This record gives sequence, structure tokens and C-alpha cells, in this order.
Amino acid sequence: MTPPLRESNWTIPNLITVSRIMLTPGFVMAFVDRRFDLAWVLFAIAGFTDALDGTLARVLKQRSTFGAMLDPLADKILLVTSFICLAVQEWIPGWLATLVVSRDLFIVGGLALLHYSGVDVKRGIKPVWISKCATTAQISLVLLIMVEHSMVRFYPEFRLLLVYTVAVLTALSGAYYLVVGLRMFPHNENGHSRP
Repeated sequence: MTPPLRESNWTIPNLITVSRIMLTPGFVMAFVDRRFDLAWVLFAIAGFTDALDGTLARVLKQRSTFGAMLDPLADKILLVTSFICLAVQEWIPGWLATLVVSRDLFIVGGLALLHYSGVDVKRGIKPVWISKCATTAQISLVLLIMVEHSMVRFYPEFRLLLVYTVAVLTALSGAYYLVVGLRMFPHNENGHSRP
């Protein structure tokens, strides 16, 4: 009997996702050195790969379990790092960075807890439009602020609108994953969570 073929982890979309993770330290080094023009270019490239890897995975039919886990992880590494950098520089409100970082830590911790409880999180939790919109808004805000401090000024009202858009979408997506996670958590016959 022929053994089943294992899916390859090193597909073109997955390699692009890995490149996004590798661009994050470059962004941080450029930011710390106050080379903001280079920092926003690296961030823009990383943000572009976020759309490119998903598109290629569909077009080339190279979706994989590894890619499904790696892609959101790459997003979180890039965005959490960039929001911390901007907050330290006081270019964004501290409460916004706290909200973004806390939501991602909450999601990662919740997934780990569900996995420990025996739940197949890969099948039960999938990216939804509110989460994708939150990620897009976060990337747009970081890019706008970085460009502002290296090239051109935008209207303060537009920046403020984007700040609150990010806050609302981040909070809503966090609430969504909380509800989904609680529904997936295993319960015993008495209605209490299984230890």
C-alpha cells in the first residue's frame, strides 16, 4: 500500500511568509537607528507580502496546515513589534499599543489553552473578515505614521480617525475570538470546564 503523500511546508507562499518574519528585525534596527525612511519601506514590503502569500496560496493551490498557522503568527510578530516601537517613540497612544498587543497575546494564549484541552483549533478557528479588516487597518496606521515622520504630513483628523478605527476593529475581533473560543472549550456532563 502506498503511504499518503505529506504536504510540503516549504511552498512559495510559506517562504514569502517566512520572509515577512525576517523583515521584522530589519524594521526594528532601522527604526532604532532613526532611519525612518528605510523602516517604512521595509514595513511596506512586509505588509505587501501579507496579501501576496495568501493570494499565491489560492492561485497556486499551495494551501497548507503549516502556512495556516505561520501566516497569522508572522502578522502578529510584525504588528506587535511595530506598535511597541511607535508607542515607545510616542507616535501613537500608549493605550492603543496596549490594546493591540494584549489582543494578540490573548489570542495566542487562548489557542494554546484550547490546544492543551484537546481542541483542534486549526479546524475550529479560522480568520474572519473582522480580523482581516483589523490587520489591514493596523498595517495602514503604522505605514501612515512612518511615512508622516519621514516624508510628508497628513491631516491630523485622518490619522485620528484611523487610530480609532484600529481600536474598534481590534476590540471587536478580540471579542469575536473570545466568544468562539469559549464555545469551543470542552465541558463535562455537569456543565463545568474539563480540567
